[in-house]
Amino acid sequence: MSELTFTLLRLGYLVLLWVFVLSAVAVLRRDLALRSPRSRKRSDDGGTPAAAPAAAGSGSPAPRSSGPSRLVVTTGPLAGTTLPLSTSSILIGRAPSCTLVLDDDYSSSRHARIFPQGDQWYVEDLGSTNGTFIGDQQVTSPIHLAPGVGVQIGRSVVELQG
Repeated sequence: MSELTFTLLRLGYLVLLWVFVLSAVAVLRRDLALRSPRSRKRSDDGGTPAAAPAAAGSGSPAPRSSGPSRLVVTTGPLAGTTLPLSTSSILIGRAPSCTLVLDDDYSSSRHARIFPQGDQWYVEDLGSTNGTFIGDQQVTSPIHLAPGVGVQIGRSVVELQG
């Protein structure tokens, strides 16, 4: 084997190694960016207003009667998808049996459930691997879900809208 061939093989191996390292770094950056910017954005944009409608709604029954009528995917691969709300719960995950099927490696088969109780809506995590978040807060038990508040499930964000 000539010296030139050996040098070209070494350079090719070195380039291949750098491509692997850079792609691994890109994946890590993307995964870390999924948590940080979105969480901060939702807590800055949606955190305070979310508390205000809940407080205003608790004193006045009129907003509840005209409550949310649909669940909308606002961010993620299915952005723009709308599901009408009824009296039954909405199961979210990767399993084909779910009401909202997410094609997302970061969501579990049965990830979360959004359900009505009385005239209010609640979200609960169903033991998912990566968790369900409202802003920076991880959902560990059923939590009241006000309209316009984003719920992060994997790469997707869903919210109740009127």
